Amino acid sequence: METLLRSDDHSSSETTRIASDKPTRAEAEAAVRTLLRWTGDDPAREGLVDTPARVVRAYEEFFQGYDSDPIEILQRTFEETDGYDEMVLLRDVSFESHCEHHMVPIIGKAHIAYLPNKRVVGISKLARVLDIYAKRLQIQEKLTAQIANAVQDVLQPKGVAVLIEAQHQCMTTRGVHKAGVSMVTSRMLGAFRTNAATRREFMAMVGRG
Repeated sequence: METLLRSDDHSSSETTRIASDKPTRAEAEAAVRTLLRWTGDDPAREGLVDTPARVVRAYEEFFQGYDSDPIEILQRTFEETDGYDEMVLLRDVSFESHCEHHMVPIIGKAHIAYLPNKRVVGISKLARVLDIYAKRLQIQEKLTAQIANAVQDVLQPKGVAVLIEAQHQCMTTRGVHKAGVSMVTSRMLGAFRTNAATRREFMAMVGRG
């Protein structure tokens, strides 16, 4: 399973190196056994003997975003809109990601909006773009910017707005142990940045007006 990354994430030479250096499944499972031993447990005991294989399969699901191209997803657009030029908003889209600093879950929801400029995209494609970027090691600020930039670059709309609210288990289950705390990030481009009324409309529609 070869790793695919956008050019703005890594140089082409770095992408090639990551793909060629990817460990085998057996090596990945051996690494899990090492971690199990490091915790003080016995990877050979009955309850843990199949854990390395399960963890590797879970990681394939958690990080499958590296194998997809969000730009390709967004390029399937429609121009037959009868002149529709009002806001398109996908609200309360749930997602799961993983913090790149501690590799623990980030769980939240996203609101993605754009103002069409002749072209629209199927709403499921916006959700897929969110999932592609979320299913990589992330920080929330970068995730927010990547989604907005991808929509802007491909659709060339009059404006894009992305707002994400999420809980980070690197903060709730370790470290400062502050449960129930959410982090909110936003990225406003085009009319959402320059037009206060458009920005207020978006914020009201997502329940933050």
